Amino acid sequence: MPRFTVHIRDEWLAVPCRDITNTIRWLGQEALKRYMKNKPDNGGIPAGKDTRFSMRRCQGLGLLDADDTVEDVLEDNDFVELAIEGDTMSPDFIPCEPGYLSLDGNSLTANDLVNLGRGLYKIKLTGEAERKVVQSRELLDTIVKENKVVYGITTGFGKFARTVITVNKLKELQENLVRSHSAGVGNPLSPERTRMLLALRINVLAKGYSGISLETLHAMIQAFNASCLSFVPEKGTVGASGDLAPLAHLALGLMGEGKMWSPKSGWADAKYVLEAHGLKPISLKPKEGIALINGTQMITSLGAEAVERAQAIARQADIIAALTLEVLKGTTKAFDSDIHSLRPHPGQIEVAQRFRSLLDSDHHPSEIAESHRFCDRVQDAYTMRCCPQVHGITIDTINFVHNIINTEINSATDNPMVFAERGETISGGNFHGEYPAKALDFLAIAVHELASISERRIERLCNPSLSELPAFLVNEGGLNSGFMIAHCTAASLVSENKVLCHPSSVDSLSTSAATEDHVSMGGWAARKALRVIEHVEQILAIELLAACQGIEFLRPLRTTTPLEKVYELVRSVVKPWIKDRFMSPDIEAVHRLLIDQKVWNVAKPYIDKYQTEYIPESRPGSPTAFSLESPASPRNMDNDVISAPSCLLLLISLYILGRVFRT
Repeated sequence: MPRFTVHIRDEWLAVPCRDITNTIRWLGQEALKRYMKNKPDNGGIPAGKDTRFSMRRCQGLGLLDADDTVEDVLEDNDFVELAIEGDTMSPDFIPCEPGYLSLDGNSLTANDLVNLGRGLYKIKLTGEAERKVVQSRELLDTIVKENKVVYGITTGFGKFARTVITVNKLKELQENLVRSHSAGVGNPLSPERTRMLLALRINVLAKGYSGISLETLHAMIQAFNASCLSFVPEKGTVGASGDLAPLAHLALGLMGEGKMWSPKSGWADAKYVLEAHGLKPISLKPKEGIALINGTQMITSLGAEAVERAQAIARQADIIAALTLEVLKGTTKAFDSDIHSLRPHPGQIEVAQRFRSLLDSDHHPSEIAESHRFCDRVQDAYTMRCCPQVHGITIDTINFVHNIINTEINSATDNPMVFAERGETISGGNFHGEYPAKALDFLAIAVHELASISERRIERLCNPSLSELPAFLVNEGGLNSGFMIAHCTAASLVSENKVLCHPSSVDSLSTSAATEDHVSMGGWAARKALRVIEHVEQILAIELLAACQGIEFLRPLRTTTPLEKVYELVRSVVKPWIKDRFMSPDIEAVHRLLIDQKVWNVAKPYIDKYQTEYIPESRPGSPTAFSLESPASPRNMDNDVISAPSCLLLLISLYILGRVFRT
């Protein structure tokens, strides 16, 4: 019986088809039924046949007509993707004809790499990169012809570096290296992460210092462009000498051994997957095995995803915190530009400016802010007042890590290095993963703080003694529990992060008979950084849900225009809480908004407009000549301060009036 694999949201579902004259619409409806059956509350999808969706083949990315029959447009075991119309958890379809990204080993960015992982681009080499690859290979061929003894080319590896290998065994040497080093364990990397890993290895080889042949490099590019992806277990690297185990698994599939995955075939023997796409397994030449597996590409490719996601959630954290401040009727005095000019860390200044752009009353009048303008509260809790200081160092750390990752992406990290212009190979230690390992440990620690402070704000929203809102943000407390356990979920994730933030790069275990006697443990640094960031996203999703629920109890008052837009975005996927209901789908839906950066995209035009329209002004005695807020703002700190000349004028006026009344 023919069967098809349908991708809905983040799940793959097998759908058997007894009658191949059924339509594509039938296939989609059948897949949806199977998806909804396994989900409480149907996964938030309306029951019945009214759900609108689109479908496309994963292979070739062509859209499918709902009225076409299965037999006309699909083959047995085809993979199909389904996107539900208006569903934020359904991925946007990748453009049907992805463009090409030219790799030269010098100009790839973390953002480029993430987009390659998503399938937005195919790969080709620049002419200069091809020239360098050919030159370095010619030098290697000369070394082999002259029977020179060079590490990794005509010798064994690691402890066997002094063992010379005869010419007729050099091909077997490289193949044995890949096979023996394919010793990883655990779940395979996702297709997106495997694409990133393969793309990054291609980019490093394109620098022309690894000795790879142009033929082998082109074969790798063809495999990438066809999404023929090796089975790469996520565990097994110590991060020096490079990511040997995962990269060996990557190379093993390209050799036609082990398992591979493609949208057309699913998981199958590598040789059959390659054959199904008209590709041939690579045949390794001298030095090519070590060129394929020696480097930091596992750490770095995962690190690229981590730092891109960290950047996205950090700037959205400012928006969420600003909305919470509004709900808790906080003041914006702590964000005054003069305060932050006295401690001019770039991230701190950026965050304070972002808060002003979202909350400034002159630009965006807020009825909520006006309602407590004359309250007797002097200052807010640290979780609101100190956002620029706490969020700011996170942003500065992300920028630091971004620089490290972008440098590592375009670095030659295998050994030995082939210098064609010097006519020699040199053994070094560029494969050591300490740079990305340390950077990703820093990243996890810094980004976690966004979750730590967010969880405390959730507590303030849920606690009636701190928020002046109903307990746990729900009416009829007792009958309803509201956000009680959502806050517990946030607390549990913060606690998990505390353990995950312990740096892996402080550890080292000697391997390879003490030849590799100091290692980075960067693979774990990268994987746990991604877990920490995911937890941060989920905690901030809970805070955003709670803040929007708090808005319900302040109606009919409205907040600022940009924050109202954020509220409307959330309400487009999650309805208000009137009484208790299944909450996980709500958290998942808002988490998807954050992953897709939709909260940022809604607020960004207002942030950009504010930053281009404010008028710099000079204040007497001010340490800086810039102010991003109007003195007339009811939120502005300067409204509570009278200048010295004004005081003198007031005293003179009072004195004259007193003399007049006396006479």
